[in-house]
Amino acid sequence: MTIPASFIQELIARADVVEIVGRYVQLKKAGANFMGLCPFHGEKSPSFSVSPTKQFYHCFGCGVHGNAIGFLMEHAGMGFVEAVHDLAGQYGLQVPEDDASPAERARAASQRQKQATLTDVLEKAGDAYRKHLRQAPGAIEYLKGRGVSGEVAKQFGIGYAPAGWRALASVFPDYDDPLLAESGLVIVNNEEGKLSDEEAKRYDRFRDRVMFPIRNVKGECIGFGGRVLGDEKPKYLNSPETPVFSKGRELYGLYEARAAFRDRGYALVTEGYMDVVALAQLGFPNAVATLGTACTTEHVQKLFRFTESVVFSFDGDAAGRRAARKALDGALPYATDVRSIKFLFLPAEHDPDSFIREHGAEAFARFVNEATPLSRFMLEAAREGCDLTTAEGRAHMTSNVRPLWSAMPDGALKRQLLSEIATLVQLDAPALSELWASTPGPRKAGGAPAPQRQGEPSGYGGGGGGDDYYPDMPPPQDFEPPRYESDSKPKFQPRKFVKGKRWGGKFEEPIEPLRGRGAPPSRPDVAVRLLLSNMAQWEALSHELHMMLCDLPGSHGALFTWLDSQLHEHGVQPWAALREGMRGLDFEPLAERLMSVSEASPVPEGEEAQHLADAARELSSVLDFMLDDLLKAQQSEAIAAVGKDPKALERYKALETRRLELRARLRASGSETA
Repeated sequence: MTIPASFIQELIARADVVEIVGRYVQLKKAGANFMGLCPFHGEKSPSFSVSPTKQFYHCFGCGVHGNAIGFLMEHAGMGFVEAVHDLAGQYGLQVPEDDASPAERARAASQRQKQATLTDVLEKAGDAYRKHLRQAPGAIEYLKGRGVSGEVAKQFGIGYAPAGWRALASVFPDYDDPLLAESGLVIVNNEEGKLSDEEAKRYDRFRDRVMFPIRNVKGECIGFGGRVLGDEKPKYLNSPETPVFSKGRELYGLYEARAAFRDRGYALVTEGYMDVVALAQLGFPNAVATLGTACTTEHVQKLFRFTESVVFSFDGDAAGRRAARKALDGALPYATDVRSIKFLFLPAEHDPDSFIREHGAEAFARFVNEATPLSRFMLEAAREGCDLTTAEGRAHMTSNVRPLWSAMPDGALKRQLLSEIATLVQLDAPALSELWASTPGPRKAGGAPAPQRQGEPSGYGGGGGGDDYYPDMPPPQDFEPPRYESDSKPKFQPRKFVKGKRWGGKFEEPIEPLRGRGAPPSRPDVAVRLLLSNMAQWEALSHELHMMLCDLPGSHGALFTWLDSQLHEHGVQPWAALREGMRGLDFEPLAERLMSVSEASPVPEGEEAQHLADAARELSSVLDFMLDDLLKAQQSEAIAAVGKDPKALERYKALETRRLELRARLRASGSETA
């Protein structure tokens, strides 16, 4: 979309910069200009000047300056096009778009109107929740118990959703208004299409919860997070995806923390909205939180619009390390030479709130200063599980680190890391660079999946476990698909299985077509059933296994990706809760079909512990076989590259070492021919 320069000039001439800035900064007349405290850095005496004649602002303290559009971009965090549309809307101007058709302009205008309407509905609900908080002693007691003052509660707009099923009916007289459902405030249950819209059951999504409004960078309410007062599940509940709210792009507390980023010099990313509120109360107003999902590249990009330094804070347990690993993938594309990205790991028994209360703000500040730099954490993640005293282990690390290093933008940091990696794997930097240049690059971390070849699982790039992928290399002649099947429709016909020759030997028995009532469950099917039956097992899996499962093709991969997000957002849930959460999603039929088997075979009373132990062993065995399939496919790629890649044979041997370890484990468990 191109906005004509003539319109930009007209808009700046018509806008009153004093009025625009005055909505965010308290200004006082000082001669021909207006003065106030700079919103871009902390100061006690005003040095921020706004000129009505020049339509310009300038800070004599930190040097920031610009016009009305620039102020909206810098202070409100808007993009250029968004700032132009926002400013034009305030003055009743229609933004001309040179390359947009009339239909596209109409759609854009309709979308902007819908978004404005939804935020109005959410703002009205937020006002009601804040009023309810005043008459909710239980919620007030909870906030006081967490050390939240009335001032901080007001700053973040905290409220309370009453326990009734239709409390919002007293706020919105037309409770059947579709906007209430579209904004995520009301759930409409039509019993899987059996009821008409008039007969459908409607009820409030948030009931008996402390409510945290989620605001965009302009301060508009776009959703809510609710925290139960007791032990009910889920403990935390966020608004669903709507036209104005996307968990993968929004950060809780960003609107409130923007000025503190500049004052403190960094943004602190935590895992929950109570962390943000508690940290603001305890002297760290520069904290934000992801909304029950892993940190994405969109989150990181948004943060770097406000600061050049980001510190990710995670618990020190296994789940915290996995969350940090995903944040690393999101941060690598933005790790330029002028930015600082660090990872802070607290003791496993603490979150930021509890750590500060026990050890004090100064101790926490020291932890922040001593946080692990991105470069060191990247190398630690890449060498995990690699024995660098052996050639195989060093080759394994070389494979692990390549997609991470490739995701970084070119610069001094990236080139220094090449030398460090080369030293660790006992190569010189030119040799390592030549090795990587001799084979097409892997999928970049956090990027789009690489193209998928015939029959291959889609877990071939972006992350640990040696899952290197060479998209330009033709498949080797003896390559066969892995043993498990995808429920997605193949783009072309896979090769036929040859009895006894598929992988060769007794270790990998060929799969015969099932004659009769249907196909047997595939290994991904078994993994789905076991993990939906006991979600806690997902939390115990390694990052490599998470990547392998989430990258599976079709509904299997989508289901595992969703399951991972559910763990981040709601914690461990029983199958009954998961079933409700996946209503209407593409993979719901797959889950229902597989779980119907489990429901038909209930666990006898008194045998629950043994059943869980057996299920854990079964899952471990299934995942080992799936991982072996993946490693074998990578070996085929390595063999195909031997003629042009001098390190291909070494990579093949490293993969074979890993497969030998897997076989030994399978033999020990008695499931070698499973």
